[in-house]
Amino acid sequence: MKTLMYAAAMAVVLLGTESARAEKIDVSPLPLKTERAFANLRLKLPVVMTHAGDGSDRIFIAGQLGVIHVIPNDQAVKKTKAFLDITKKVTFKEKQNEEGLLGLAFHPKYKKNGQFFVYYTTAGAPHTSVVSRFRVSSDDPNRADPASEEELLRIKQPYWNHNGGTLAFGPDGYLYIGLGDGGAADDPKGNGQNLKTLLGSILRIDVDSKSDGKKYGIPKDNPFVGRKDARPEIYAYGFRNVWRLSFDAPTKRLWAADVGQNLWEEINLVKSGGNYGWNIREAKRKFVAKGTDRSTDTPPKGMTDPIWEYHHDQGKSITGGHVYRGKRIPELAGAYLYADYVSGKIWALWYDEKTGQVTANRSIQDKKMPVITFGRDQSGEVYFTDAFGMIYRFAKK
Repeated sequence: MKTLMYAAAMAVVLLGTESARAEKIDVSPLPLKTERAFANLRLKLPVVMTHAGDGSDRIFIAGQLGVIHVIPNDQAVKKTKAFLDITKKVTFKEKQNEEGLLGLAFHPKYKKNGQFFVYYTTAGAPHTSVVSRFRVSSDDPNRADPASEEELLRIKQPYWNHNGGTLAFGPDGYLYIGLGDGGAADDPKGNGQNLKTLLGSILRIDVDSKSDGKKYGIPKDNPFVGRKDARPEIYAYGFRNVWRLSFDAPTKRLWAADVGQNLWEEINLVKSGGNYGWNIREAKRKFVAKGTDRSTDTPPKGMTDPIWEYHHDQGKSITGGHVYRGKRIPELAGAYLYADYVSGKIWALWYDEKTGQVTANRSIQDKKMPVITFGRDQSGEVYFTDAFGMIYRFAKK
């Protein structure tokens, strides 16, 4: 792989399309390293790490096979407790490793109502994603009630890959759901640009109401409400496989990292009604599927550009993270943290709200790490997990 040249603290990076303009972007390495967190723990495929927002400071870690673990926020902790075990309901195969338990989010009023939401591939039907509501047990705050499951949404997937799966509550109190295009290569079903399917989209639903015979409500200001040719749950579309999405509380911005296919990985700031291009575009570039001739196609107007893209000479599968709002590492203040699963690289990206431009994309690299997911504790400290089941955090060199 090619590597970036760090001859100076400031470097010229080309962004955009063929007519790209040169921007001065700080790409100097940060004086930081990664270190083991909760060093006594090693979990099986930890794909979600989050907190309940209830003031308990507990951390919840979801494993792809179907167990949600809970631990105190204590670096010396030696074992986890099973908060919820739905392994019998979840399907996962090593050769079809994009299925399983993929999403977990706690209701904004969890302390009062005890509700949380899970996204998983059900063992009850082939290639089918389920979004369900669960509740904590009445007698143990560290154990959920598995019998409390209420299925809200069932989504048929044409293939085993590109399931997306991130769940996140926005500052508006609605639940956002990231869905991939349904899988295979090139988006053969055309789901990314089809508003009649939920696939290839980020959904926005109201879990506190019900409407139109559904087990959830449709926010009245969802962008496609009232259109006969569109699903009203859709908030934004044109995605290949969002892994992951997150909200930044101070700015209320929704960040989403979309995994590319042939050449480009991308980071998006998601807006209501936005079309993010797949499969007409890959990042900012025209997408040409293998074996097809689309060299004369002109991408339609009105598509939203990612704020950042990187070529496959830097990595081939983006893992999106969070904007850092913690206190341990002031050098990361306001940075969006993300990684690449294939190349093992980790970066911190700064975005200027006033100019709408990326000002820095600085590496945090002391060794290559296959990062599966990022997570936050209740104080805003960011962690990440790797493919070997270990948890890490950032530290000063």
